[in-house]
Amino acid sequence: MSSALESLRRDFGGDIIEPGGAEYETASRSILASGSPAYILRPKNVADVRTGVRFAAGTGLPLSVRGGGHSFAGFGTNDGGVVIDLSGLANVEILDKERHLVRIGGGATWGQVAAALAPHSLAISSGDTRSVGVGGLTLTGGIGWKVRKYGLALDSVVAAELVTADAEVVRASARENPELFWAIRGGGGNFGIVTAFEFAAHPTTDVFYGKIAFPAAEAATVLQGWADYLRTAPEELTSIASFANPFAGGPEAPVEIQIAFDGDDSELAAEAIGPIRRLGTVIDDDVALKPYADTLVDGATPPPGIQLVTRSAFVDKESVSEALRILTEAGASAGSPFIAVRSVGGAVSRVPDDATAYAHRRAELMFVTTVAGPAPVVEAARPALEAIWGRLAPHVNGAYANFLAAATEEDVAAIYPTETYERLAAVKRQYDPGNLFAGNHNVRPQ
Repeated sequence: MSSALESLRRDFGGDIIEPGGAEYETASRSILASGSPAYILRPKNVADVRTGVRFAAGTGLPLSVRGGGHSFAGFGTNDGGVVIDLSGLANVEILDKERHLVRIGGGATWGQVAAALAPHSLAISSGDTRSVGVGGLTLTGGIGWKVRKYGLALDSVVAAELVTADAEVVRASARENPELFWAIRGGGGNFGIVTAFEFAAHPTTDVFYGKIAFPAAEAATVLQGWADYLRTAPEELTSIASFANPFAGGPEAPVEIQIAFDGDDSELAAEAIGPIRRLGTVIDDDVALKPYADTLVDGATPPPGIQLVTRSAFVDKESVSEALRILTEAGASAGSPFIAVRSVGGAVSRVPDDATAYAHRRAELMFVTTVAGPAPVVEAARPALEAIWGRLAPHVNGAYANFLAAATEEDVAAIYPTETYERLAAVKRQYDPGNLFAGNHNVRPQ
């Protein structure tokens, strides 16, 4: 250990934060999890990342890689190990204006990206929160406000630069290390630390964005009508339905339909949004034209002691009606979790199933349940939550890694069907046979 630490202090050009240091209390935790790592490394460049990887591998300490730090499962920190915090690698550079090719550092956030691209009238289909990291979101999916028109965030990746477990720098693209390129688009952080992505951005205008709210009593009609309409809605329209918000009345909370229409033509937008407005009694409607960057919201850091338990699944067309019926009934009951249902389909479903390691291309909807509160409140809510999921089990499949608070073998199996997992494991054996990068929804190299 002493020799490895000496080498780290000599070769690492970024910040090394240790217990007792001025920044340690803040740096030791991620957005959604607390930890007590032995060393927090903030590299300034790729050479520093390589040095950090050598140190972690040489000491045998657990390794966590932090981008934006929003992992519900707490992957951005640990106890007694090494954290490599990529926030210093956040540059956004336009490589080719004609092809809209953009290079983004592995530690950038989507807010930084949106702000950098806005003056060029460009955007990338991403998530919906400014402070979420580009790396964590992209490596496992990326479902945001342009998903039905432009697909997942990972669908816009054309290349990536990684530092692998042996501290080598590798480029992955359709032509260079294509199997690794397949794996990182859905396989998470299992194969190395992505220090830079290259994305194909797209031209963007302002968009129509906001929410349309309906009374809780109309939830069943509104939600079924909403899901039915999305099958024929223009792909410029992406939407999220949420209800049973415990901070807005729980079972009495309004059903909120958030929408983003990707375009600035008011007539086309009104035509696309009109069927949603006619689903029930509108009690609030704040949809307005705004810059795409302004659709991204600020991520909140929970107060100390507050836990978030998040679980997700996908719903195919034939099960939509029954899954929504179950969720609507659950949302009307006292103690219901917060429920959100996201539209996918569109451009996501046009990508071949085996083109990337993201395995849920045929789903129409992805839904998420969230319970928040102090530990006793969360524990008290678990029986009711498990009952809901038990009812849903015959009608749902898979899981979305970015909305999971756990990383059990069952969770990993839900994210990656057997064929996908086995292919990922083969790539893992090649690039990380010792499973250095295990702080994730882990694919084992065995």
